[in-house]
Amino acid sequence: MSVTVPQGFRAAGVAAGLKASGAADVALVVNDGPQAAVAGVFTANRVKAAPVLWTQQVVRGGAVRAVVLNSGGANACTGPAGFQDTHATAEHVAAALTAAEPGLALGAGEVAVCSTGLIGERLPMTALLAGVDAAVGTLSTAGGAPAAEAIMTTDTRPKTTTVQGAGWTVGGMAKGAGMLAPALATMLCVITTDAVADPEVLSGVLGEACRVTFDRIDSDGCMSTNDTVLLLASGASGVTPGPGELAAAVTAAAHDLAQQLIADAEGATKQIAIEVVGAAGEDDAVEVGRAVARNNLVKTALFGNDPNWGRILAAVGTTAAAFEPDGVDVAVNGVWVCRDGAAAEDRSKVDLTGRDVTIRIDLHSGAASATVWTNDLSHAYVHENSAYSS
Repeated sequence: MSVTVPQGFRAAGVAAGLKASGAADVALVVNDGPQAAVAGVFTANRVKAAPVLWTQQVVRGGAVRAVVLNSGGANACTGPAGFQDTHATAEHVAAALTAAEPGLALGAGEVAVCSTGLIGERLPMTALLAGVDAAVGTLSTAGGAPAAEAIMTTDTRPKTTTVQGAGWTVGGMAKGAGMLAPALATMLCVITTDAVADPEVLSGVLGEACRVTFDRIDSDGCMSTNDTVLLLASGASGVTPGPGELAAAVTAAAHDLAQQLIADAEGATKQIAIEVVGAAGEDDAVEVGRAVARNNLVKTALFGNDPNWGRILAAVGTTAAAFEPDGVDVAVNGVWVCRDGAAAEDRSKVDLTGRDVTIRIDLHSGAASATVWTNDLSHAYVHENSAYSS
């Protein structure tokens, strides 16, 4: 259940001392080929971390042989020195892999770098580079699980997935538990496949997969500086699936990981699906879903097991979506508490004692629909984020 299930990939996860806890904090994923095609999707935040700026350049080259990831520090807002640290990390990975396996003959331009953690501080490079050496020494086809653990920050558990194709496989790992908002989440994600596919195909597949999965989870409305999703293809299966087949498998993997992210959101006691139907267009449906997902009054009401549909309707009204206020219906866990913009079924019928919540909003303005996933806002979320940097 991870990045090393597809043929042609090895991984490792080690503790390098970046985290005060002593937990694993450096991961390495290596594509042994024969293919090294790559695509990437990155944060839309204008403030981008040094590893994002580096990896964007690398992905434009269309080939990645290795991805090095660290938790314990974001290397964001660290200026030119931080970018040089990223460059030095890529060079060190390339040199260490080439020394260990001369047949690889990597250059720094084939190494993607991802970082996650506290913003504004430089990484302890001596410890990080020693961790890279340790990771190179422990690379294996069984290394997917420790790699997934090494990228965790406030996550309570690793997130991995596998999707089986017809003679080929997709695997993946991700981290993220807070700052979960488009574009992407505060997430690092590596998806691998042993299918044969060129970078152009991978780019289209990954872009569409992210659009309907990672871009639809919105925990707290906060957009990260470090979001990175990479899709690597080794071609080791020798099978070239149709673009539709590959897209379906990658989207399924991304959806699984996205749901694991939202399920592990910081302090969450509810996992909430906001289904918007009857919209004039998909963009309207997403806008409405996102407005409800980001509304703190809605989120705190659900934390208190209160099916407060008035707060939901008020959130819908902040959007530019096409609808008539007296024509909107709202259901919470299957009970239509609002019809035509007014009270309907008795709200006491709504059972919110479980973890899963579904809000269905019918705009009666068209045939488009979309789902946005979020969580409630709890005391634990406030505590965790007020104490995070200390």
